[in-house]
Amino acid sequence: MIRIVMADDHPMVREGIRSMLARHAELEIVAEAGDGGEALAAVEERRPDLLLLDLRMPDMDGPEVTRKALSVDPELKILILTTYDSDSDILTAIEAGAHGYLLKDVEPDVLAQAIRDTVAGRTVLDPQAAGAVARGLKPDPRPTLSERELAVLRLAADGLTNRQIAARLYLGETTVKTYFSRIFAKLGVNDRTAAVAEAYDML
Repeated sequence: MIRIVMADDHPMVREGIRSMLARHAELEIVAEAGDGGEALAAVEERRPDLLLLDLRMPDMDGPEVTRKALSVDPELKILILTTYDSDSDILTAIEAGAHGYLLKDVEPDVLAQAIRDTVAGRTVLDPQAAGAVARGLKPDPRPTLSERELAVLRLAADGLTNRQIAARLYLGETTVKTYFSRIFAKLGVNDRTAAVAEAYDML
């Protein structure tokens, strides 16, 4: 038996979910909550296997409930079921510790299987959520220049020569040339003009 606490601030939604899950004998809703505080209290009292949680609710929102519920019971599985599908909403919930994220237009049997999968330790993500997580995990494709490299490049943008840059920054001229070599390699360019153009918004 999988014991579930269901938290959603719309009674009609809770009734619909209850009806959908009633066809699955192994899924038992042991408590319902209409806001974040009630959801957390139900988790503390009933110690369910899974918290089926809306993202936006009065009192405490889904991510806050997620963090607090997991501090109460680190073994608890949390599946977000919501209408919100923006990347920021999805990533905030996942970063808070949610184990899955589904939208409310999910088919009943898919929801039931998602609950089973989540309790079994598998990550369940709606395609939109999976895309958001993938985008959120991608490293920033832009190169990072050090403060000294940026200082060299700023002076180059002002038209200073290597010798003038060296004097301004109290460096050797060879050191300035080394900085330019690193800058060119990071930016994938071959000359000062291209480097300044490529890094213009950093300067």
